[in-house]
Amino acid sequence: MGSLKSEEELQQSGEESNEAILYVNGVRRVLPDGLAHLTLLEYLRDLGLTGTKLGCGEGGCGACTVMVSHYDKKLKKCLHYAVNACLAPLYSVEGMHVISVEGVGNRKHGLHPIQESLARSHGSQCGFCTPGFIMSMYALLRSSQTPPSEEQIEECLAGNLCRCTGYRPIIDAFRVFAKTDNTLYTDISSVSLQEGEFLCPSTGKPCSCGSKAEKNDTCTGGRGMASVEPISYSEIEGSTFTEKELIFPPELVLRKPNSLNLSGFGGLKWYRPLKLKYVLMLKEKYPDAKILVGNTEVGIEVRLKRIQYQVLISVTHVPELNILDVKDDGIEIGAAVRLSEVLKVFREVLTERPAYEISSCKAFVEQLKWFAGTQIRNVASVGGNICTASPISDLNPLWMASRAQFRVINSKGNIRTILAENFFLGYRKVDLARDEILLSIFLPWTRSFEFVKEFKQAHRREDDIAIVNAGIRVYLKQRDQSWAISDASVVYGGVAPLSLSAINTKEFLIGKIWNQGLLQDALKVLQKDILLKDDAPGGMVEFRKSLTLSFFFKFFLWVSHQMDGTECIGNNVPLSYLSAMKSFHRPPVIGSQDYKITKHGTAVGTPEVHLSSRLQVTGEAEYADDTPLPPNSLHAALIMSRKPHARILSIDDSGAKTSPGFAGIYLAKDIPGENNIGPVIADEELFASEFVTCVGQVIGVVVADTHENAKLAARRVHVEYEELPAILSIQDAINANSFHPNTEKILMKGEVDLCFQSGQCERIIEGEVQIGGQEHFYLEPQSSVIWTMDGGNEVHMISSTQAPQKHQKYVSHVLGLPMSKVVCKTKRIGGGFGGKETRSALFAAAASIPSYLLNKPVKLTLDRDTDMLISGQRHSFLGKYKVGFTSDGKVVALDLEIYNNAGNSLDLSLAVLERAMFHSDNVYEIPYVRIVGRACFTNITSNTAFRGFGGPQGMLIAENWIQRIAVELKKSPEEIREINFQGDGSIMHYGQQLQHCTLTQVWNELKLSCEFLKARNEVDQFNMKNRWRKRGIAMVPTKFGISFTLKLMNQAGALVHVYTDGTVLVTHGGVEMGQGLHTKVAQVAASAFSIPLSSVFISETSTDKVPNASPTAASASSDMYGAAVLDACEQIKARMEPIASQHNFSSFAELASACYVARIDLSAHGFHITPEIGFDWTTGKGNPFRYFTYGAAFVEVEIDTLTGDFHTRVANLFMDLGHSLNPAIDVGQIEGAFIQGLGWVALEELKWGDAAHKWVPPGHLYTCGPGSYKIPSINDVPFKFNVSLLKGHPNVKAIHSSKAVGEPPFFLASAAFFAIKDAITAARAEVGNNEWFPLDNPATPERIRMACLDEFTQSFVTSDFRPKLSV
Repeated sequence: MGSLKSEEELQQSGEESNEAILYVNGVRRVLPDGLAHLTLLEYLRDLGLTGTKLGCGEGGCGACTVMVSHYDKKLKKCLHYAVNACLAPLYSVEGMHVISVEGVGNRKHGLHPIQESLARSHGSQCGFCTPGFIMSMYALLRSSQTPPSEEQIEECLAGNLCRCTGYRPIIDAFRVFAKTDNTLYTDISSVSLQEGEFLCPSTGKPCSCGSKAEKNDTCTGGRGMASVEPISYSEIEGSTFTEKELIFPPELVLRKPNSLNLSGFGGLKWYRPLKLKYVLMLKEKYPDAKILVGNTEVGIEVRLKRIQYQVLISVTHVPELNILDVKDDGIEIGAAVRLSEVLKVFREVLTERPAYEISSCKAFVEQLKWFAGTQIRNVASVGGNICTASPISDLNPLWMASRAQFRVINSKGNIRTILAENFFLGYRKVDLARDEILLSIFLPWTRSFEFVKEFKQAHRREDDIAIVNAGIRVYLKQRDQSWAISDASVVYGGVAPLSLSAINTKEFLIGKIWNQGLLQDALKVLQKDILLKDDAPGGMVEFRKSLTLSFFFKFFLWVSHQMDGTECIGNNVPLSYLSAMKSFHRPPVIGSQDYKITKHGTAVGTPEVHLSSRLQVTGEAEYADDTPLPPNSLHAALIMSRKPHARILSIDDSGAKTSPGFAGIYLAKDIPGENNIGPVIADEELFASEFVTCVGQVIGVVVADTHENAKLAARRVHVEYEELPAILSIQDAINANSFHPNTEKILMKGEVDLCFQSGQCERIIEGEVQIGGQEHFYLEPQSSVIWTMDGGNEVHMISSTQAPQKHQKYVSHVLGLPMSKVVCKTKRIGGGFGGKETRSALFAAAASIPSYLLNKPVKLTLDRDTDMLISGQRHSFLGKYKVGFTSDGKVVALDLEIYNNAGNSLDLSLAVLERAMFHSDNVYEIPYVRIVGRACFTNITSNTAFRGFGGPQGMLIAENWIQRIAVELKKSPEEIREINFQGDGSIMHYGQQLQHCTLTQVWNELKLSCEFLKARNEVDQFNMKNRWRKRGIAMVPTKFGISFTLKLMNQAGALVHVYTDGTVLVTHGGVEMGQGLHTKVAQVAASAFSIPLSSVFISETSTDKVPNASPTAASASSDMYGAAVLDACEQIKARMEPIASQHNFSSFAELASACYVARIDLSAHGFHITPEIGFDWTTGKGNPFRYFTYGAAFVEVEIDTLTGDFHTRVANLFMDLGHSLNPAIDVGQIEGAFIQGLGWVALEELKWGDAAHKWVPPGHLYTCGPGSYKIPSINDVPFKFNVSLLKGHPNVKAIHSSKAVGEPPFFLASAAFFAIKDAITAARAEVGNNEWFPLDNPATPERIRMACLDEFTQSFVTSDFRPKLSV
């Protein structure tokens, strides 16, 4: 292994280089040369440590989190911190100790208390994100000398995303490690608890939820654990919690750091010098070399922007670049200092320096809190952030505003100082010569009466890039009887190609007197100073312009408030205006779960933990991408269309064939079987042959020896196109009459036209509702591993799918094999939500072609950006309604046209449209109804199933017109809802009669528990006292029909084996995707045989065990597979009965052995069909659903009317789930669905290249990763999050009186949407606007802000402005 000595120019370096080493989970590993291109994640997974997951590859989801420890010789202690392994270059952790989830604890040697707590608290559903959460928390605990606060715990999880749980159980699980003096906890110590009692993480009080005791009512946060304390702390080990904790390797304490000179793929050179002079020598030799610290920007450039760097210089070990010096006149910060270190030092400074000196430090502390996630802050450097010169950098406007100075050094050692304000020259251009590097930053203390403030608005508060940010400073000096501005700085990010100083505004301010008149004049100057073109990249132009004014207004109020009490400042800030500049403090989440346990036999009805939870918290649970591959395996990558609609003229694969590791390319002509595929009708091609109809359509597949080589080869395939006109939205489709054939559907009840003419409708309203789509964002990307057996006679696969049978069918179809020779197995999937119901089969089919033709195993795992582009989303909808009603609010007639954006193939879009039509009444009695639905053909990726399957879109349209009726009649929407409720005996517009309707009970119990009238009064009081913050509340009901709407799919099979030791193996057609299906089914089997749950095992779902299974979807799986398993168990019990009645057996094992001796068959196949369902579209009448699940939600939100930021203060959810099979799992489903729904209604916006987003290339998806697409984070959980299950209403129509739970709660989140609208209504009333207004979902900060009319928006928009949305 070479060192810098091998370079002639650097021969005098005097730096030695020994072997490069790394410890992983306590094992010493020597790193060979040639791996500079590898990330730590790739290295760990190649070692077989697959607990660390690849979720996104851009440091945005936290699934790849590991802990890195290194010894700091200066501090003489070990630093332990969490990092994103997907971004960390392998050589960046040389000389360190890496602990992955496998090193924390496992089932054989015992779980760590963190793992134990998360498993017990139901904090792991699909389990894919779980290792990341464990590692973030583990790193926090190891590095904390005293227990962390709850706030610190929530902050450390900001960089981790979960799509299943809704976060509340995760917070509860980790809360037991927090300081226990928190007000949330009572003064009960774990010692005073009775034996067998548990401390509830939700309330801090003893509760029965952890015990097996049968109590009628329980408050449960899972099996609570009393608070957990570390057993020891040392400067080397940090805090340890068990005797088995991995120690920091002594070798690394003694070892001197060495310089590195290593190489990687494609001639990449990696240097790690130890002294500044060698950095400068390298920079002189390689002027284009990239200086690296955390790789958080370069890693993304290389992976997503395909930028190739030849020389990387890691400066993490250069002392001169790592200084942190607190001086008398300010702080000097080395360019390589990590952001988390800067934050720590600034926080210390706040407590040590005089208040007037720390205004800028305070601003940095506030801004850094929302800067990326903890894992990124732990490695990203200050200098890296500055020199990247991103136009939306959160920190650069503050450096500029705070009079910071940058020290720059060149290769000759000459140092110059430049003001931050003059450092940024253009888009990602800075004032650095090719041989110069940033050495350090000097931040001066602020002076007396000098004020610096930070501002930022993003789509999501936590771990998100800014839409607009700012740093603003003024320095006031007393002049006669007033205060004059001696100096000022106003800098914005997100409004130009660089961080922009508003020079004219600055010049205008200097010398002016600080008073109210100044504000209005300054805003006028500012408006002309910041110019944004209408077609500016990033869009949202009106919103961004308004934010520049809002931020300045907030700053003005803040400074005036700081100066309150200072004579001569003039008027004090009005009390109602204080809310404009209050910085928001988030309280810890408090949750309660209220349900009754109704046991049935040994297991059914009890809140058991997920059967795989202990495997998931240790990283031992295996997913498709974790499947070990034999040595001759290949990796596949897809060749995809780059045009939305075009004819393929030619395909040149010569570049791919000369690519490293290339093993084959396969196009439409190479398919052995049929190329036409589709779940309902075969209207799409596996590989496009002549035309492409969307960006991302698959044209072929390339295989190579590694995943990266396959992707490289696929990119080198050159396709020539002849472009054709593209249809990119629902409106385009309507204008062009572009609909999928035979998809027009009509449902009618009564003569609607006659009703509108007859005078029964005293009032009539007409309007349009636009509903945005949603990305599934399952944490585990689409993945399949396929291999042949017997020389290609059979094909086997392991896939991440909700429908193994569809994989079997597609693969047999494209290979021309009988289905009996194709087997698909699925052990578990890392989230599905409908996104792996049909679209996943396409990817398995694509991978099967090379596997079959080459007779080699092939793995295809999609990168997150590819997955989001090509796997389809929730359908966007357009609803055009006409509603007639009486003057007291009774709805009389509904005429509705409903369109969904199906995309370029039909997929399941017709069934989604039908369910939307079935649910377009939500829960309301409407005498006359006509609903016409159409599925639009557009040139975007085919949209597909997603939790709710069209139901939520149909119900949201209904709630929109309900809310509008309330405005028209000046009544509350809740009042309009109540007078129109359906009840027992109501006949739906599709002919089904409601039975056992519990809507009113659910609604009334919710209303009682949330004290609705009191809440309304408190919100009104708050709104009267606060001009710039408003609260809103809403109560929304839901009714969700349970069954597949296609009758033939409502069938289920299961296979049950009883073994002679009394254990039971169950296999059924359903897939475990985190929803607890296997756990519930195992509970059914355990209760059927009266054996403990631990005696039942479910291994996997496989097409060779249970044939022809329907997809795991429609919320019906527990009903169907539970009943099928029960059927099989009953058959076996009936055979056992004669033996059982002859003897009194002491155990089930004895009975099983006796039956075996008597030659009784202990295996049975069970089957279930859902009875009494069927719908006829020719008559438009029938019973599409077996029963309905009812629910209602109360939500209170608070919005910042100046920025559009919002918080959910309270969410009370009430559901009728009959007698729950497992209340803890059901509560988890409700919470997870609500938070996912919150994303749909308020956070997650898909931006396609369409007429609304001209700055995105046509047909391309802009939001294709966690960097640009924001699902809810831990910070979006309601402060008070309460879930209750209705008691005493068994469901006679499903197994053990239970009800389905997966999809019904999703729509409850619409209460947050209407609460936001309620708050906006209060804001508009301030300027005298009480008219109804449209609000599209998602109600992002842009939509919220622009709907809150005030003096800052009026110069940009009119009162009916509607921000653009991709539908």
